[in-house]
Amino acid sequence: MAKTQKTKESKQQGSKGSDRIVGETVPAIVEELIGRTGFRGEITQVKCLVQEGKDKGRSMRRNVKGAVRVGDILMLRETEIEARRIKSKVTKGAYT
Repeated sequence: MAKTQKTKESKQQGSKGSDRIVGETVPAIVEELIGRTGFRGEITQVKCLVQEGKDKGRSMRRNVKGAVRVGDILMLRETEIEARRIKSKVTKGAYT
């Protein structure tokens, strides 16, 4: 029996998910850490100030996955949608 070898196609160079970004990104500076959310507290809700684009100067709530602190710059794909406010008084993590 002869085994056939499958040729692997080379993947495009670039970061993970870079092909999904369609349009421009807008920088926003993190002003305040509001709290933790998500099923296990893995999402941090922050208040950020949009630096460029049509919503320049707008302060909005966003959910961020991963490490984030005050002064970081987020690159937002869109600035129309704002995250829902955290209703619960109990939050996971050290932000109170």
